[in-house]
Amino acid sequence: MQTKAIVADDHPLFRLALKQAIVGILGDNILESASFEDTLALLETHQDVELIFLDLKMPGNEGLTGLTTLRNKYPDILVVIVSAEENPALVRKAIDFGSSGYIPKSTPLPVIGDAVREILDGQLWVPADMAKQVEQLDSKADKDFADKLAQLTPHQFKVLQMMADGLLNKQIAYELDVSESTIKQHVSAVLHKLGFNNRTQAGVMFKQLLAGE
Repeated sequence: MQTKAIVADDHPLFRLALKQAIVGILGDNILESASFEDTLALLETHQDVELIFLDLKMPGNEGLTGLTTLRNKYPDILVVIVSAEENPALVRKAIDFGSSGYIPKSTPLPVIGDAVREILDGQLWVPADMAKQVEQLDSKADKDFADKLAQLTPHQFKVLQMMADGLLNKQIAYELDVSESTIKQHVSAVLHKLGFNNRTQAGVMFKQLLAGE
């Protein structure tokens, strides 16, 4: 049985190369997107997608916000980060926030194929040359925050994102076309689940931990 996947990257040549690396494993039912918004649109119309290769730097994706958005809204879909960044701390953070693997763009195509096979077998995959360093990094703060984020409903997660962008309750209510009292309830729930006293703390922590730096 073939696995339907999305290659989400704004560079056409890399999308082509990645498809060449995985087509023998996944089959030819591989979709492409050049922005995070396009990726979400594809997920709305292709509900049988099981795997997403997500570029950290594509338009609409700021750091690890795209990863956490996908994990919140589509928890059953595997997300694999692909990036030119090869920072072990970033790899550790991506794994902690729900990525099933981290594939640097410098990875040879045959190795990418091996990585995808391992991921489909339920294993986490990171480059062999940094695996030990990634494992040894202290990531308790990231893990704790990731666990708390996982408690948020999709609506609460969206409200948190907009809070982090500096929007007021009435602005969020307007953007989401709901009442301000509904947003106040969401904000209270977000602060309670994340363990913060105010929205500024929550927004700063969200931006800081998901900066992808």
